[in-house]
Amino acid sequence: MNVVLGDLNAFVAVARAGGFRQAARAGSASASQLSDALRRLEAALGVRLLHRTTRSVVPTEAGQTLLAKLAPAMNEVEAALDAVNLFRGKPAGTLRLNVPVSAVRLVLPSIVPAFLAAYPDIKLEVMADSNVTDIVQAGCDAGIRYDEKLQQDMIALPIGPRRQRFAIAAAPALLAKLGEPAHPSALLGYPCITGRFGQGAPEPWEFEKDGEVLKVEVTGPLTVNIGAAVDLAVDAAVAGSGVIQLFEQWLAPYLADGRLVPVLEPWWQWFSGPYLYYPGRRLVPAPLRAFIDFVKTQAPPV
Repeated sequence: MNVVLGDLNAFVAVARAGGFRQAARAGSASASQLSDALRRLEAALGVRLLHRTTRSVVPTEAGQTLLAKLAPAMNEVEAALDAVNLFRGKPAGTLRLNVPVSAVRLVLPSIVPAFLAAYPDIKLEVMADSNVTDIVQAGCDAGIRYDEKLQQDMIALPIGPRRQRFAIAAAPALLAKLGEPAHPSALLGYPCITGRFGQGAPEPWEFEKDGEVLKVEVTGPLTVNIGAAVDLAVDAAVAGSGVIQLFEQWLAPYLADGRLVPVLEPWWQWFSGPYLYYPGRRLVPAPLRAFIDFVKTQAPPV
């Protein structure tokens, strides 16, 4: 079996990008060169790896199996080659991060501009995904998550605020109509805007006061995917469609100008801040090492 490493790399790039043109835009090879590489690889292996249509490129079952086994190894090869970056005056290359939408809004804005200014030769790619993702399989160097969602065998570094809490809020008009709830259980009688991960069930709301922890399975007229559709949830809450639970920092502008009013504030639950995490059993690429070192120098926001 005569398989060329470059052809394997082309397969991984096309499979991850979802198409030849998309992979070509992200890399240095043209779409036709990538297509030629895939034909050579499929001929050498004797199996079809990609289903090709005019609209999309999707791995076959054989392609999915190869990608699952191959992607971690290719990441190791890239990291090994990237180690020479340590001998440059300044690190160069691409840093790929997988982060929840909340981190895109609340954590990265205070870090990314200064980091890019300090390392002009590094290209940063951020994949916003609030679902739990295997960063190695996704082709990312690192991710940001909260401790309960960290993957095993990962090195974790604090990033962003070290204490956060969820705020509960509603529009003044809604509270004028229904009154303010005196206890979290009273929310069962209120329209609430709920969120869920992927296709799962809506997440219950958690409350804590004087050591007592409660979970309330609220319901309401609107359910959104946690992350991508949160702005819609906020707009609906401001319009009076329901009570909302979200990061206090996210809702702060709406609470400050009165578009939303805090509800059950003594019960708002505190939790530890997010972490930057990355695989511990591989060489650390120079762009990621630069980002880690930069994060360590930043004072965590209050």
